Amino acid sequence: MSTTGERTTARTGAIGADPRRVDGPRKVAGAAPYAYEYQAADAAYLAPVQATVARGRVAAVDTAAAEAAPGVLAVLWHGNAPRLREDAELPGLQQPGELHVLQSPEVHYRGQPVAAVVAETFEAAQHAAALVTVTYEQLPHDADFSGDRTDLVAPEEDHRQGDVGAAEGEVVVDQTYTTPMQHNNPMEPHSTMARWDGQAITLHESTQGAHMVRETVAELLGLEQGRVRVVAPYVGGGFGSKGPLHAPTVLAVLGARAVPHRSVKLAATRRQMFSLVGYRSPTVQRVRLSADAQGRLTGIDVTATVQSARLGDFIEEAAGPAKSMYAAPNRRMGHRAARLDVPVPTWMRAPGECPGMFGPEVAMDELAAACGLDPVEVRVRNEPERDPATGKPFSTRNLIACLREGADRFGWHDRSPRPGTRREGDWLVGTGVAASFYPVVPPVSGSRALVRHTGDGHYVVSLGAADIGTGAWTALTQVAADVLEVPLDRVEVRLGDSALPLASLAGGSTGMMSWGSTVHAAATAFRARHGEDPPPGAETAADLPEAAHRDDYAMHAYGAQFAEVRVNADTGEVRVPRLLGVFAAGRIVNPRTARSQFVGGMTMGLSMALHEESVLDPRFGHVVNADFAEYHIAASADVADIQAHWIDEHDPLVNPLGAKGIGEIGIVGTAAAVANAAYHATGVRVRRVPLRLDDFLPGAGG
Repeated sequence: MSTTGERTTARTGAIGADPRRVDGPRKVAGAAPYAYEYQAADAAYLAPVQATVARGRVAAVDTAAAEAAPGVLAVLWHGNAPRLREDAELPGLQQPGELHVLQSPEVHYRGQPVAAVVAETFEAAQHAAALVTVTYEQLPHDADFSGDRTDLVAPEEDHRQGDVGAAEGEVVVDQTYTTPMQHNNPMEPHSTMARWDGQAITLHESTQGAHMVRETVAELLGLEQGRVRVVAPYVGGGFGSKGPLHAPTVLAVLGARAVPHRSVKLAATRRQMFSLVGYRSPTVQRVRLSADAQGRLTGIDVTATVQSARLGDFIEEAAGPAKSMYAAPNRRMGHRAARLDVPVPTWMRAPGECPGMFGPEVAMDELAAACGLDPVEVRVRNEPERDPATGKPFSTRNLIACLREGADRFGWHDRSPRPGTRREGDWLVGTGVAASFYPVVPPVSGSRALVRHTGDGHYVVSLGAADIGTGAWTALTQVAADVLEVPLDRVEVRLGDSALPLASLAGGSTGMMSWGSTVHAAATAFRARHGEDPPPGAETAADLPEAAHRDDYAMHAYGAQFAEVRVNADTGEVRVPRLLGVFAAGRIVNPRTARSQFVGGMTMGLSMALHEESVLDPRFGHVVNADFAEYHIAASADVADIQAHWIDEHDPLVNPLGAKGIGEIGIVGTAAAVANAAYHATGVRVRRVPLRLDDFLPGAGG
């Protein structure tokens, strides 16, 4: 059985129902403040000055004109900026080099902050920043990413089973697939309001983890964590880039230290988002599949070349998904990295899995064509009995169920196997499929929830989780109400503040798994301790339960994505009128917010297939299309019919809720399904995204 997000699942109680969002009325009314929107009578504003060279040293900084400008409170540069601890022990996700802002004259990438102005108004800060003159000693730089470089490094040993060199088959697919650099662009840019009172600092921050920000800032400033408070109840999207800290937050902190008792505001401009807060690495994926005539794989060989930075190492693990997807006796997966004079990459929705499933899933489509098999069937024939990477049994693996149900819902069985045979007027029409995969990721840290009875059957549930628009306010209310056996309106959830109990980061699709399991444990402990008629003021706290079966089973979510593509025979224009996904992601707590997550991921995957590409000019080391006029993203008009369905999957082994992450699996496989459908429409195989008009014009090859 499966259900769409438009229907309520057939469950009793709050879990599985689809009430409206708890935070919806506040957001619609404009009563839910985001970081930059907090009002402060003492507000000041910070504007960065960014490096105009890709590598070098700051030789001189002339601040005289800026300091003389009206309204200027401080001009910071490496010669006078407050000091940060060089030996700070930062959380593992952070990049120390990226965060030591204005601490030395070294320039590591174009766009790096080299100075900053704090002023009474936003306009005054921007004007004065333009008056700062920076002179550089420019050094040779290298920002040219390529899979053919001779200086690529292997960040870890390749994953090997059997001998891919000896793997033989009657059918071999051996191709290279590429995905571009992409930039996170959540609706709310990275924003901070920081205030230093001489003893402690308070940050209103757009972040995926208030406690991680607190820990990082405390370490950088050499403060006890109790002297740092981070407030982040509402966050307008993150997609991974707001997991670790980046330079803008540190600039705001330095600005606040420079002008004590003032609230210093900084919101990154859209253009600054393309240089200061990370990005998804481009990838070059060499994929070699060998199979027998029946399409059963004998070898899988995937090597992904990715971009990293000299300033800090970040590896987009694009070869990782192939380790667990399909059965084959001979396997190798590995990475090669180019360390360049560029900003440090970071997480972007489904890092590793999103780009990493593109090459193998297009290669599987090519394998199906070479074997004369249906693309759904070739995936079914290579279903593993155990996790190929670890040999562990799966807690659940419902990929075949997703493929079968998706094919039925999409009308796949009416499809002609021959490409380029269906035409409607000026449009060539095709359909394609790809699998989705995302692991059940352990949370970055523990979590703790506190349940308190306030009287008259009303409860307050507190933990410091960050709802980045995923629906955590609502889903956690449902979990607590279900266990406490009270109506939803009797539960008030408090989130997004480091003063509340510890909560893990909203990243890796771990939010509902970790926070929901923690709230479930706290509410269960409360009921066990205080019974059904607790006195006012009764309270109980509990920590995230240990995952008892994590080491015994392979735990993943799966899905199947189907796309219809139309390519104009004369112009090469590509349109996607239909997308349909079916997912197996454990227990669905709230169908309304789950559908929103699945559809959001699929739309972002469509954006990857048709539009998104950051173009870096290696001569100067900067992204040339760093605005929404030229960095295109999908809009509602790009797909008329987008559907998300799911298998009613019961997996009690993953956690007490039986929930798997859903925030990222929706983007995985979408671009491959679109590329495969474009091939079916035209007979032209394109092995990179985004797809372009000229890929399909007469005489153009894939």
